[in-house]
Amino acid sequence: MGMTGRIVLGAVVGVVVIGTVSAHTGKGAAGNGERGSSGSRVQGSRPMSDRASGHTGEKGAGAEEEAGTRSAPRGDGSYVVGRDVRPGTYRTTGNTDGLCYWERAKDASGGADSLIANDNVTGTSYVTVKATDKVFRSSGCKDWQAVGEKTAGATTGARIDGDGGMYRVGVDIAPGTYRSTGNSGDLCYWERAKDALHSVESVSANDNVSGSAVVTISAGDAYFKTVGCGDWKKTS
Repeated sequence: MGMTGRIVLGAVVGVVVIGTVSAHTGKGAAGNGERGSSGSRVQGSRPMSDRASGHTGEKGAGAEEEAGTRSAPRGDGSYVVGRDVRPGTYRTTGNTDGLCYWERAKDASGGADSLIANDNVTGTSYVTVKATDKVFRSSGCKDWQAVGEKTAGATTGARIDGDGGMYRVGVDIAPGTYRSTGNSGDLCYWERAKDALHSVESVSANDNVSGSAVVTISAGDAYFKTVGCGDWKKTS
């Protein structure tokens, strides 16, 4: 059973404008404690209840496994990095209704201070688990798969699902300028990211949008995230 209502670190609700530290509410991607940007805004987050409510479905990661480290997390549970799961970048896709939750943690205390980064996911998410992380938790997510190097000549389309989550630039989507229309109430959130660590330094630029949105995704971007937006169409 996937868990909803995990609190996400950082700006719990709304969007923080970099430099001015103002905020406004609106549906954005779920954030984490390291969010930030060298661009115009820090990502928004969906309202979520206190993570201290716990998760009854969590189980130890290594109980069913043979000796050795798995290449990717499988199912709900807490995974010890370096024992139950290898460091690396992982992808989950096909998640609905924000029921997928993941977390990188410094230790197994379960306290808010132990969180490095976390997210509630709709659609697809990528996350990089570092060797210095101690625990990776996953709840309600579709199977995670290890991500290799970019595939030369990978097929990329000219349209992006506006509520599809996180896309790998040059593999899932092509660089270029995209436009999304028909957004209302600042419910559309987009983000250009340098990596899948979900840290302050990861975010190149982001915004919560009402009405029409235009964004240029650079070939130098690693990922593009979109939540609650109308579909994006490539214009150039």
